[in-house]
Parts: sequence; structure tokens; C-alpha cells
Amino acid sequence: MSFAFAMTLAAMFGLAALGTPISLSMIVAAVAYLAIKGQDLGLAAEQIIQGLYDSFVILAVPLFIIAANVMNSGSITTRLNAFCVALVGRFRGGLGHVNIVVSIIFSGMSGSAVADAAGTGKISIDMMTKDNRYTPGYAAAITAASAVIGPIIPPSIPMVLYALVSDTSVGYLFIGGALPGLFIGAVLMAYNHYVAVRRNFPVDEKVPLAELPRVTARAFPVLLMPFILLYGIYGGIATPTEAAAMAAAYALLLAAFYYRELTWRSLYAVTLDGARASASIGLLIGGALIFNYIVAAENIPGTVSAWLTGIEISPLAFLVAVNLLLLVLGCLLDASTIILVILPLFVPTCKALGIDLVHFGVVTVVNAMIGLITPPYGVLLFVTNAVTGIPLRAMIAEIWGFIAVLVAALFAMILFPDIVLWLPRLFGYEGR
Repeated sequence: MSFAFAMTLAAMFGLAALGTPISLSMIVAAVAYLAIKGQDLGLAAEQIIQGLYDSFVILAVPLFIIAANVMNSGSITTRLNAFCVALVGRFRGGLGHVNIVVSIIFSGMSGSAVADAAGTGKISIDMMTKDNRYTPGYAAAITAASAVIGPIIPPSIPMVLYALVSDTSVGYLFIGGALPGLFIGAVLMAYNHYVAVRRNFPVDEKVPLAELPRVTARAFPVLLMPFILLYGIYGGIATPTEAAAMAAAYALLLAAFYYRELTWRSLYAVTLDGARASASIGLLIGGALIFNYIVAAENIPGTVSAWLTGIEISPLAFLVAVNLLLLVLGCLLDASTIILVILPLFVPTCKALGIDLVHFGVVTVVNAMIGLITPPYGVLLFVTNAVTGIPLRAMIAEIWGFIAVLVAALFAMILFPDIVLWLPRLFGYEGR
């Protein structure tokens, strides 16, 4: 490691420790690197602009954000909750199951864990805590844990970012996340059932089966959105970016003309929030692009790859070691930072060891999402706290069981790659 790179790392982590956003910390540290090396400082801007200009897939990010924001407006999430209550609310711990199923369905529309927690979370928590049926801490914890599914089932903003840094097919990453997302949902529902039986949570009033067609009909246009999106991508009609535009347009038409609940004022708020979130992610991508240029210039990925292959580490041992490291980093770093800055270091080693990049990408995205509920830097815990006012201490006391079952599901995906790769291969994927 050169002196310039060591100073770059010191500057980046020093600024981040002072509270500077990680995106700005990376950009400032990168400029410092160029200055120390005596290179043109304009190279930073050139790398950022060229990287953003050459990556058409990045356009999918703001479009998915807009689609999620529109879906969160009005009563769309309320109709979705009513459908899930009719579907699974009749079982022991039913409202916990409802919370998870809502997240599974909403994940097919948003691609964002934060959008899931902020949008459907408050409604689900209010239903669970009414008449003290569930403790606030448990209701908030299951909401945060189920929101993890959001970026795993397609569409997925984190998978778009991973595709950007690994040159992997977004389409195969999306379809590779479908089965793992459902698997995680099933694991969370099993844990919720176990807790419900152990704590004797109440069985909620059953929705008569005669009401199910009416409730389904009210939610049907919302339920169509994931199928439109996936058919657009895998039917060969649209690229992932074009499918994101289709999803955003469908959400706008649905909210504005079918449900007639999107006013000009709310549309302005939705667009403004989307622009802010997109700008934040865009700045982070820009910082990662210039920082990854420096990492490549220092040949850090090649050095790491040569060292790991030199000690004859097996692919399974490598995957386990990387995921253990990411679980630790997830306690301290944002998921986007892990995907854009840390994962590119390991991609060359994956290629050298013969590890499938779709499998690696889906598994590490799942890992990064677990970091969103891991204290002390659990973003979803903070979002749920901000939306509901439930104390963090109450959430953290309940979250550990969910983290344990999610980590178990993660290592099942590592040990059994077909959980990730079975569907992509069914659609013609010929990777390793």
C-alpha cells in the first residue's frame, strides 16, 4: 500500500468519523490522493462524469424511487394491508404474518428497504399494537426485519449498484433474488409463528372467505405491478431501466387516475423526495466511481486476489470469510458503501476462484441488507423509530432473534447456491 493510498484512507475515515457524509468523504479523499500523486485534480470530475454517462442502468434508481414514493401515497398501502389481512391474518400471530407478506408484495414495487419500512411500516405497526395485542418493540422489530426483503425480491436498487461495479447482468441478478426473498419471508414467518405460540399472541378475527374476492379486487391493480415489471424485463420487452420507467408510469397512472388520490401537491412532494433521494445516491455513486479508480490504480483488487488464491483458499471458505467480514462491516457502514466500495475488492478473486458472480452478488446484497437492522448503525431501526416514535431500546431488545434467523438463511444460501441460481438457470443463465 502506497503512502498516498494510506493517506487517502485516513482522510476518508477521518472525515466520516467527524460526521461528513461518506460520499463527500470519498470525493475529498480522492482529490487528496490525486494531489499527493501530482495528478490532474480534474481527473476526479472526469471519472465521475464518464462513469455516470456510460452507465445507463443507473437511471433505474431514481425511477424505482419515484415508483415507491407514489405507491406510498394515498391509500394504496392500506388496500395492500387489507388484502394481506384477509389472506394470512387468520393464523396465530396473524398480524405479524401480514407485516411480512405486505413487505414481500411491496418489495416487488419499490426495490428499497427504507421505502418499505417508511411506507407500509406505520400502518402495520398501528394494526399490531392496537388494543395491546403485540408489544410495540416486537411490532417495530418485525417491521424493520421484513423490510430487509425489499431490495432482495426484484426490483432492487442495491442489485443495480452491484451490477454497476461488477459488470453482471441486472436481469439475472433480479431473478436470482426472487427465490431468496421468498425464502427469507418464509423463515421470518416461521420465527414469527414460534414467537406467537411461545408468547400466546392472540388469533385475530378471521375475514370471511366470502369477502376475499372483494378485497382482492380492490388490491388487484396494485398486485399487478410486480408482474408487469418482471414480464417487461424477462419477456424481452424492456431493459431493466426501461422497465423501471414502466413501473414509475404505471404507479403514477394508478394513483392519479384509477384511485384518484394523487393531487398536484402530493405529486410535487413525491417528486421532490425522489429527487433528494436520487441526488444522495448519485453523489455516493460518484464518490465510489473515483474511489474505485484509485483502488484500481493501486491494484488493490489484484493484490487481494493474488494473496487469496496464493494461500489456496477454497471458494466456500472464501464466501464464508467475506460474508463474516461484511456482517461486521454492516454494523458500521451503510449498505450502499459496502456494495460500491468494498465488494469491488473481492470481484476479481471470485472470478479467479470460479465463484458465480450472480450468486456472490445476491448473497452479499442479502448480507448488506441484514446490516440495515444490526445495531449500532441499523438504518431501518432509525427509520422505524422516526416513523412511529417507538424507542430504539425496545426495538433492539426484540431484533436479535430476527437477525439470528436472517443470518441462518444467509448461510443456507451460501451452502446451497441453487437457492439463488435455480431460477436464473431456468431462464437461460449459463454462469458458473
